[in-house]
Amino acid sequence: MSSNDLLHFRPLYQTRVWGGRQLETFLGRSLPDAQPYGEAWELVDREQEQSVVVAGPLAGTSLHALWAERRTEIFGEAYSAHSAARFPLMIKVLDCADDLSIQVHPPAAKASLLNGEPKTEMWYVVHADTGARMYAGLARGVTRESFETALEDGSVARCVHALEPAAGDSLFVPSGRLHALGRGLLVYEIQQNSDTTYRVFDWNRAGLDGRPRQLHVREAMQCIDFADVEPALCRAGEGGELAACEHFVVSRRQTGQGCVMRPGRFRLIMPVTSTRWGSASLVPGQLSLLPANAAVAGHPEPRGEWLEIEMPVAG
Repeated sequence: MSSNDLLHFRPLYQTRVWGGRQLETFLGRSLPDAQPYGEAWELVDREQEQSVVVAGPLAGTSLHALWAERRTEIFGEAYSAHSAARFPLMIKVLDCADDLSIQVHPPAAKASLLNGEPKTEMWYVVHADTGARMYAGLARGVTRESFETALEDGSVARCVHALEPAAGDSLFVPSGRLHALGRGLLVYEIQQNSDTTYRVFDWNRAGLDGRPRQLHVREAMQCIDFADVEPALCRAGEGGELAACEHFVVSRRQTGQGCVMRPGRFRLIMPVTSTRWGSASLVPGQLSLLPANAAVAGHPEPRGEWLEIEMPVAG
């Protein structure tokens, strides 16, 4: 397999009040300036943000153009009749130097009523400081009524289930699940192509403009699944498949396990360690797209550890 078989995209860096510099210090990225950067959008197809191929014969081509004009060639015949006008997934790297807001994403039925976009996602922990936490679901015993009381007295954090992840752990976050990433985490995020977030609590802090960030309590209360109590992490070493839903399937693979190719389907590759993929050397966090038409048989086996992301075929 030659390095030309893989497509690489230019990351889009996003400043965030909770961001830091680990994209630079831990992953070796060159950030645009000295601001706090919380997100690197590795793969995105939205009206205002576009991933662009950075090298090879398709250099300069946007992800949207690949999806709209070369879908069968790049993504595979299995997706030729897919109804999405834009590529359905987003892939990010998140640097959490501070706690993210406690928030929820709307399920499909609620999103349509709230003029938002549904969003299911999963997190893979690349690095966790000692004592770092993430929050997901409700603590046992919390009801809608007690949660509303907590909103009034500022004790929302006590209502959310706290988890202490380590590198290699992962968590599936379906729409409707109350959640937040805590300070000290570096995370890969695989999600639906959506940017709708309803914040219910933001730790009483100001945004980058010095003003409190907007909360969306009314919308969030329509979306929170109050039956979602104390979900568990998928711990490192608990099997190859980390998350599976109608939007994506994410598996962790390493040397000796090969690359699982399905006829007529592409793959997204997200290295966890430095990975050798044919003649290509991939660094942690560097997303690659393996097109459906790329040859695999007869080429050297990939070496390293990586996430493989596939998109199920509807119907």
